[in-house]
Amino acid sequence: MPFGAIGSTGARTLAEDCIRTAKAMGLHNLPSQSWQINTGWMLAANLAADLDAWLRLLTLHDSKDLAGAEPDTMRFRIYHLPARLAKHARRRYLRIERTWPWASAFTTSWRRLIQLPATT
Repeated sequence: MPFGAIGSTGARTLAEDCIRTAKAMGLHNLPSQSWQINTGWMLAANLAADLDAWLRLLTLHDSKDLAGAEPDTMRFRIYHLPARLAKHARRRYLRIERTWPWASAFTTSWRRLIQLPATT
């Protein structure tokens, strides 16, 4: 939706939300004095923010507490997964702790990601 259709107050709120999200995803502190390194850092931080937004949009749309979650909440609940990766018979298994409160949200999100059609 273009900013003109939102209105001046809505556009400002949307822009402030985008800036706050970008800062939470790594744009708060640039790591170097070098322009090239900071350019790469900004690209990686924006890519992380986009991936976070697409994950919430495509897989967590029906979860009321995670659909509009801030990056810190997503990091705490979904990205920092209390699990271990095990290998057996040339296959890998992700063993998720059963007592973790967001295990069902993670597994639902994973299943939805796997079911997405491959790009051609």
